[in-house]
Amino acid sequence: MAPKKILIIDDNLVNINLLLDQLNESGYKTLIAENGEVGIKRANYAQPDLILLDIMMPGIDGFETCRQLKNNPKTCNIPIIFITALTSLPNRVQGFESGAVDYVTKPFQKEEVIARIHTHLTIQDQKKELEKLNRTKDTFFSILAHDLRGAFVPLVGSVDIIERMLLNHNDEKLQKVISRIVGSVRNINKLLENLLCWGRLQRKQLTIDPQSIDLFKLMEWLIQLYQEQARQKNISLCHSIDSDLIVWADANMTETIFRNLITNAIKFTRAGEVSIDATIESDEIVIAVKDSGVGIASDRLPGIFKPDVKSKTKGTAGEVGTGLGLILCEEFARMNGGKIHVESEIDKGTTFYVHLPHPG
Repeated sequence: MAPKKILIIDDNLVNINLLLDQLNESGYKTLIAENGEVGIKRANYAQPDLILLDIMMPGIDGFETCRQLKNNPKTCNIPIIFITALTSLPNRVQGFESGAVDYVTKPFQKEEVIARIHTHLTIQDQKKELEKLNRTKDTFFSILAHDLRGAFVPLVGSVDIIERMLLNHNDEKLQKVISRIVGSVRNINKLLENLLCWGRLQRKQLTIDPQSIDLFKLMEWLIQLYQEQARQKNISLCHSIDSDLIVWADANMTETIFRNLITNAIKFTRAGEVSIDATIESDEIVIAVKDSGVGIASDRLPGIFKPDVKSKTKGTAGEVGTGLGLILCEEFARMNGGKIHVESEIDKGTTFYVHLPHPG
């Protein structure tokens, strides 16, 4: 492994020589600059692993040197340690505000300086390793997402065709088997979409594109999409959204919110009703997704939007989930300037209220 490079920016030859002796003994490669302007050029060219920087120098001082180094994309990640005779608290604060990772006052102890250098170089190495691991993880996740989604597209299409073909057959046993297969494929596909969406959210790869969304058209489409799933459980799925109701939010995120809320309502209702309505309150619209299902225990309500709280409750037909759906709903509502809350009572049902901005 090549020795670490340390750049010393200082106009005091005595200090430079003291540091050089100790750094060379410790196995570091050293570079020198006698003022800030030269130091910035040398750092940009040589890309040192760490910089030791004085404050009081001819030309630009150490604070300005540090700021310029931190504003340069080529040098902004190099850790900088101030070594200076300025000992006051305001100077220390200014040093950290300008971007330094540490502040050592003169006269310094050579052993202390070496220890601090070693600590910050170790932190920098760990940071680089973490960034490398994250890049590897992101690449793996992208490949996995592409391959899994590609595999599910024809599978979902195939089970839909099989289901339609069986409508004209009277083999009740076969219909039940196929119905379970169709339900399982749809459920796994939904879990996969939520997982991939959550992954993109954590990697900050989701961008928000707010626009006017016609709630009536969105609910008409979603009810058509899930009508057969509701019918199989003897659930009436309906909405009472006015035809001129508009919200201002990202279309994909809004669709994801209500996809999850509607499928959850169907999942936890044995037979009964799932309804969606909306009201205008000040500068926002509150959309309520209400079911007559099994309800949520009061002690579980505070944790249903938290990623560190695991939900193991199965649906009324044995459907399973990861709990990511509600977490995504909360995140997406908040990212679009809204919020979500829930009211529930055991064996009477649950209502989720989604608050989203009104463009008017």
